[in-house]
Amino acid sequence: MVLWGIAGSSHAIEVQPTAEQIQATLERGKLAAGQGVSPDQLHTWFGATEDLAPRGFIMTKLGSLLVMANHLALRALSPTEQDIAQVLANEHVLVNVMLYGDRVNFAADSYIVLEQAGRTVKPSTVRFDARGDRTTVWPQQPAYRAKVIAQFAYADLDPRAKTTLTVFPSSGGQVGFELDFSRIE
Repeated sequence: MVLWGIAGSSHAIEVQPTAEQIQATLERGKLAAGQGVSPDQLHTWFGATEDLAPRGFIMTKLGSLLVMANHLALRALSPTEQDIAQVLANEHVLVNVMLYGDRVNFAADSYIVLEQAGRTVKPSTVRFDARGDRTTVWPQQPAYRAKVIAQFAYADLDPRAKTTLTVFPSSGGQVGFELDFSRIE
């Protein structure tokens, strides 16, 4: 498992963050902006660290608040109570996976599932790039890059479980990642 990011240390995905956790997360986002850290560097990343290899990130409630606070602070703004309430009302974890393939439509109709303690968790929604973008090595392989994005209901997840995330591209095969939800904020 490769899991990286500067989202901070946590003991599990927080389904109902406390006021203290929310405030601390907002402050970390603002502090990161003051240090010139871009919002995409605050995601909880997983997968390969090298170019042209599968990887992705997870956006939870606290992760979304962190990125939002950073994004706004870079523009000398702060999240409103309404902004914060909207993030906290979200009942889904977002998973964004970047895949690489040999043809422009390799990711069309892809699917994602999670496995936790022998139980399969299906997503509420799945979106994918029907057309991939050319990579820097095009026309050599891997020639195309595409995203597969899924949302999983918090109610269906064990927020502390070791989890296997598997993407099934329509072109065949599968790409898997081992995640430890207890290390994701």
